[in-house]
Amino acid sequence: MHVIVGVFGLLVFLFLAYLPTRNTALLKKKVPYILGMLAIQFVLGLIMLKTPVGKSVIDWLSRGFKNLLGYAHEGTSFVFGGLVDFKANPDGAGPFFMNVLLPIIVISSLIGILQFIKLLPLIIKYLGLALSKITGMPKLESFNSVSSAIIGQSENFIAIKKILPTLPPNRLYTLSASAMSTVSMSIVGSYMVMIQPKYVVAAIVLNLFGAFIVVSLLNPYEVAPEDDVFAAPEQKKQSFFEMLGEYIMDGAKVALTVAAMLIGFVALLALINGIFDGIFGITFQEVLGHVFAPLAWLTGVPWSEASTAGQIMATKLVSNEFVAMLSFTPQNPGGAVVMSDRATAIVQTFLVSFANFSSIGIIAGAAKSLAPEQGDQIAKFGLKLLYGATLVSFISATVVGLIS
Repeated sequence: MHVIVGVFGLLVFLFLAYLPTRNTALLKKKVPYILGMLAIQFVLGLIMLKTPVGKSVIDWLSRGFKNLLGYAHEGTSFVFGGLVDFKANPDGAGPFFMNVLLPIIVISSLIGILQFIKLLPLIIKYLGLALSKITGMPKLESFNSVSSAIIGQSENFIAIKKILPTLPPNRLYTLSASAMSTVSMSIVGSYMVMIQPKYVVAAIVLNLFGAFIVVSLLNPYEVAPEDDVFAAPEQKKQSFFEMLGEYIMDGAKVALTVAAMLIGFVALLALINGIFDGIFGITFQEVLGHVFAPLAWLTGVPWSEASTAGQIMATKLVSNEFVAMLSFTPQNPGGAVVMSDRATAIVQTFLVSFANFSSIGIIAGAAKSLAPEQGDQIAKFGLKLLYGATLVSFISATVVGLIS
């Protein structure tokens, strides 16, 4: 039964992506690429989640990030002394900030090192080129999608700052939508502490193609051959230790920013829940759960769990993915949420993206700092941007639900 519901749900989400389309004539040219990308999503999903090779690769990545977190804890223990004994309790229930957020600093520094030795630009270049051939999207959009998944949604605009002011709205929408549909590698390790690593990896890969599926339906366009170019950004000249210090500080800023947002959002949600409960006898998150329950059901979540799943999905949309992922951890105010395997797979896949209201401001602000007019343009189609990026998450979650 869940297969029938999932297929129906997938068609619904694709139709919702098609609804705002204005250029239906051009859309016909995109159909073969859209069908091809859907097929690739299912094939990659099956390989990652159902084959021994895929499981081995994900286990290897998971162990790698777990080892990185262990090394990060050495630095945390040195600074914070005996507050947390990571060696005695490696999987610990220590403070969330130390266990989950501070390791971002170490991973950020490793990204900087890979950038410095020019390995990361090489990976982005050839992955972007391959993605462009498969998806039929222009080179800039393909490189941007891969780059966003590695260095982050706001930092990525710096890489294209020279051509950013010249981009038309349709291309700017694609760049912003793919940035909002991905996550930064610097915080992937933190996600893997909170939810199952296999769904983190699956979501990252599926969202790369899902973003172009949605954009091809919602915002189809063609680029003239002479405009289909991508010039790799020039790296500023720095010594190794200048670069390392910069990336360490960047990682610290991300960790502190996430911590501040968690404090604010969790506290505000608790306040709003209390107000709703006092007036209506039902919490705000429970209301959101009922509103999102039909959408959760369309992804393949059993109806008996749809309200709970919808509540977590909606929490991610109105706050951010970290607040929603807390639902699966002991730090959740009501204790860790327990759902069936399929529902867990679907919801956890849905959570791995930057698709939330705060990301509109982050992306628009990042673009505005480099090209003020383009930042204003992004703000204008902000809701449409969130609409598209959320559909990407629903499509990836539905694919995983059909596979599970």
